[in-house]
Amino acid sequence: MTEFDRLIKNVRLVRHDVADIPTTDIAVSDGVFRRIAPDIPAENAREVTDGKGLLAFPGVVDAHQHWGIYNPLSDDTASESRACAQGGVTTALTYMRTGQYYMNRGGSYDEVFPLVLEASEGRSHVDYGFHLAPMQKSHIEEIPELIGRFGVPSFKVFMFYGSHGLHGRSSDQNSFLMIPPDERYDLAHFEFVMRGVQAAREKYPELADAISLSLHCETAEIMTAYTKLVEEEGELTGLAAYSASRPPHSEGLAVTIASFLAAETELPNINLLHLSSRRAIESAMLMARTFPQVDFRREVTIGHLLVNIETASGIGGKVNPPLRPQEDVDALWEHLVAGNVDWVVSDHACCKEEVKFGDPKSDVFAAKSGFGGTEYLLPGLAGAAGSHGLPLQKVAELTSWNPAQRFGLRSKGMIAEGYDADLALVDPDRSWTVDAANSESVQEYSPMQGLEIGASVRATFLRGRPVCANGEVTGRPEGRYISRPTG
Repeated sequence: MTEFDRLIKNVRLVRHDVADIPTTDIAVSDGVFRRIAPDIPAENAREVTDGKGLLAFPGVVDAHQHWGIYNPLSDDTASESRACAQGGVTTALTYMRTGQYYMNRGGSYDEVFPLVLEASEGRSHVDYGFHLAPMQKSHIEEIPELIGRFGVPSFKVFMFYGSHGLHGRSSDQNSFLMIPPDERYDLAHFEFVMRGVQAAREKYPELADAISLSLHCETAEIMTAYTKLVEEEGELTGLAAYSASRPPHSEGLAVTIASFLAAETELPNINLLHLSSRRAIESAMLMARTFPQVDFRREVTIGHLLVNIETASGIGGKVNPPLRPQEDVDALWEHLVAGNVDWVVSDHACCKEEVKFGDPKSDVFAAKSGFGGTEYLLPGLAGAAGSHGLPLQKVAELTSWNPAQRFGLRSKGMIAEGYDADLALVDPDRSWTVDAANSESVQEYSPMQGLEIGASVRATFLRGRPVCANGEVTGRPEGRYISRPTG
């Protein structure tokens, strides 16, 4: 009797809630985990995969990507979702806003978001969803509809856009953001966004736990002043100069402001994105103690964990907030191991070489911000975990369970009966060296070029269907748009 669609035999199961890693089989039917037990008969399944004793991690929920920021969204959905599959990522949540870059248009989300869905439909190899940024007053009024109609319960504020552009100083905020001429994207707007998100939580009490606001915490005025200072002094170049131009106390100050506003507006669900420095994360910890009524979640990127201003491969490593010196990398790892970080993401933003570098190519301030790296998220964290004393169960928690729970992906995040059958088979003993030429991303370089990764993703399954094997993406793009919260 054929009971299951697929049976994956002989794997070592990694769960976020269990320290042991038992050897077992995993059976899937209708895209869902149906049975997890040792010695399930092979004749009970239509297709059988030999797991060869590899680690079975839950499919990664990469909760911070930027599809469509530098390339057409339809193109990025196709190519960058392939990079996701290479790295064991089965769900990608990507940030989207109006204004320059992304869809390159202003206006209401009622008009813009259907275009976003249309551009991405039928092109992704992994499941995907969106976070949206309320850039103008009318967007705040749209928040309830975005939740109820489109299943988008997570929102974002870019704090440094107050008087700073995407790549550096900006004196024309309204043009860049394409907001009405009589509006400002400033602290008052951030406060009213928080009030709007909290009002939506009160309107949808049954969804309130899945409704949250994420903040990019850097302070525009500090960065503008320090950028001028670094350029005038001329002593630093490259990534060291960029880090100094956006100093860690700029992050810490923004975290403090954001936290005070969250308490003032009684918005409890706050996500502090891509904390990059000791000062930023310690400020976040201080605010958690100061405002215990706010449920802060703290995010770190794999790029900030694996490379620093000296080891990254050139100014292709320009990103916001910047890569930091090694002492900040060490601090991030300390807090990660101590349990003070809630999830690790890629902040994947594919920026092709022809777009990334300015004139002259060596000028970090002329370069665009952001780079890809979703394909290195799971293998990079799993590969480095042992040397830092991070248990593998914590890797599963940081890359899958925690972000799935926060962002309303209730059917994802764990290999357990009834959950979507998303998983990655990982060889913890197979190291490899990063070469951008081997990535499915269309980005031709990587700041991690030449970095040795201590583990490898050997296969990725989306709802029980193989989407990548040994680095080769297989099959048609069958990823689905995820309306959240899921059941």
